[in-house]
Amino acid sequence: MTGTDVETATACDWTVSGMDCGSCATKIKDAVGRLPGVSGVEVGIMSERLRLTLDEAQTGRDKVEKTVRALGYGIAPRAAAAKNEFVMPGGPKAGTAATRDESGHGSPSHVHDDPADRGKRWYQTGKGKLVIFTALLLAVAWGIELLAPQFGKWAFVAACLIGVAPVAQRAFAALRLGQPFTIESLMTVAAIGALFIDAAEEAALVVFLFAVGEVLEGVAAGKARDGIRALANLVPKTAFLELNGVTKEVPAASLRVGQFVLVRPGDRVPADGEIAKGTSGIDESPITGESMPKTRGPGDPVFAGSINTEAVLRVMVTKAAEDNTIARIIRLVEEAEEARAPTERFIDRFSRWYMPAIVTVAALVVLVPPLAFAQPWDTWIYRGLALLLIGCPCALVISVPASIASALSTGARRGLLMKGGAVIEAASKVSRIAFDKTGTLTHGRPMVTDIVTFGATTEAELLAVAAGVETGSSHPLAIAILNKATEAGVAALPSRDARALMGKGVIATVGDAAAWVTSPRHAMENGGLDDPGLRQATVFEEEGKTAVAVFREKTPLGLIAMRDEPRKDAAEAVRQLKDMGVAPVILTGDNPRTAAAIAGGLGMEFQADMMPEDKLTAIRDMSEHGGVMMIGDGINDAPALKQADVGVAMGSGTDVALETADAAILRDRVIDIPAMIRLARAAMANVRQNVAIALGLKAVFLVTTILGITGLWIAILADTGATVLVTLNALRLLAFKPEREA
Repeated sequence: MTGTDVETATACDWTVSGMDCGSCATKIKDAVGRLPGVSGVEVGIMSERLRLTLDEAQTGRDKVEKTVRALGYGIAPRAAAAKNEFVMPGGPKAGTAATRDESGHGSPSHVHDDPADRGKRWYQTGKGKLVIFTALLLAVAWGIELLAPQFGKWAFVAACLIGVAPVAQRAFAALRLGQPFTIESLMTVAAIGALFIDAAEEAALVVFLFAVGEVLEGVAAGKARDGIRALANLVPKTAFLELNGVTKEVPAASLRVGQFVLVRPGDRVPADGEIAKGTSGIDESPITGESMPKTRGPGDPVFAGSINTEAVLRVMVTKAAEDNTIARIIRLVEEAEEARAPTERFIDRFSRWYMPAIVTVAALVVLVPPLAFAQPWDTWIYRGLALLLIGCPCALVISVPASIASALSTGARRGLLMKGGAVIEAASKVSRIAFDKTGTLTHGRPMVTDIVTFGATTEAELLAVAAGVETGSSHPLAIAILNKATEAGVAALPSRDARALMGKGVIATVGDAAAWVTSPRHAMENGGLDDPGLRQATVFEEEGKTAVAVFREKTPLGLIAMRDEPRKDAAEAVRQLKDMGVAPVILTGDNPRTAAAIAGGLGMEFQADMMPEDKLTAIRDMSEHGGVMMIGDGINDAPALKQADVGVAMGSGTDVALETADAAILRDRVIDIPAMIRLARAAMANVRQNVAIALGLKAVFLVTTILGITGLWIAILADTGATVLVTLNALRLLAFKPEREA
């Protein structure tokens, strides 16, 4: 694109129905990519999504939609479809006039999936109707052959031609769009070719089996997508909105930030919000997979889709429907298809020359034996046609994304979010894990245990200065100091111009002079701590506590010691990681003594007193010896998270946890880290199985077809059967329990 083109380009997003295998996505991507003014084409099979950048001065949106429909797929603007499918569960129903494609869905000439087909039995869908139609044609032909053998051949010819007509129609559409090698074109050539060599009965049977295979592919692909669709159903369709003291039932999708809703016992929470009134048990298992309800009260956050178990709650909406936790998880899972695994990218490149190569081999099989060895033409034409049906790489191309989609869905249901195949593949190869300490291995909620003052400073004065410096900070140590001041009834001194000293502490103007809350080492270097004070800080650190020094310019005021206990599941998680062959290490900015106390209790190595750039260097060094995963809070550890092969953020559904790192743990459980690695390893094992199934079946039937052992109908089963097998194998991951040790 030229500079002018870039200025006029628009990002466009559609939902495309009917994509059941990898070749479907490839056909659409190639056809649309040929249009002038189109760039950045992304097609997601499992998310049924088409995204691209379009210069509408060269090509209109209607031309893109017409191209997709010409290939036999349904298409609707994503804005409308997304509301129906996922983000706006209270919106219009799928299949309304706003989203239905009226270009022949449901008729025998259209075999791809219509959004309106979802939820129907197979025989009620467009594909199912085609199977029934071709089966009837075949049955009639067999009946005619039985009753009037002289007309039997022509009955099968008619059955073949009528059944293959819609397939040929799509083949010619693809050919006009510059795609000669599609399963439809190979199928058409094979069927028509079989008629010419007097194999009409087998040609008609192949057409029927092709239709059956398409139904099976559609059913399998639909099952793979159901895991994502099920997430949207967690959010209730309606909510009880409180307005001016009156409660009325409204669509949950219409809720706006700042409104109040009532959630009765047994009801699902209709939106992300904050409890304004009431205390109750909240079952968050639909979102995080956490089985035990948690008691929540005023000021506590709640997620859309979680279940209120005990008492009526008044909840203030904090996020609109399109931004709630479930909607963001769904978008993350959908968009994860873009981050394709290296294996998937290799398979995609391989498949692009695989089909032309098979066509070339088929041509040689047809020509060489008759011309070079005077073999009968009919025999080798038949074998060449059978080879054509093996040439479609559907099973191979779908083998990776089907497994990845199933793994993403399984992880999402358990609060384990990974952003795409590339992350899953990288996580499966991890041999080292670096943990931040505070808020990751520990609860991140330290409490003040000791206060030591220097000179004439009182505890209240020390707390007032420290609280003034830390006012407005969300750091766990700052919150501990502020909570202690509140408990002691001490008001923070007025402060301004607070700023962080990266990896050292905080400075602010408190009252009319500067004040610091920093590490003892930094305080010692800047006249804020003397030798006796440093010795006292050392004693605290040897007890596993974190000490901070509070001082003004060259004037030590005192020490505040805090302790943050390890999470209960941290030791078990470390044991599991070691059993899996993964070496864990703590990278922390805390002092060596405190780090040693935590690491010793968990049986881990550690590196302490680390600045953010030190963590970055450590991750880079570790990466030289294998895959590295970094676990942190998604903000302070951002450089290290980005440097690691996989950066994982801990956090209960926060924006940072979902958007900053490569992956996120929604439940603040360390035990979910080995579970995530276990899931990634299972997904990649499933991928390898699928590739072996796809290539193995193709190889076997390639040889048996050339040798004349198998024929046309077995060849079509080899193609569609392999696609169904790899999809069903991928669906096994939906039942995988990553928390279980192998």
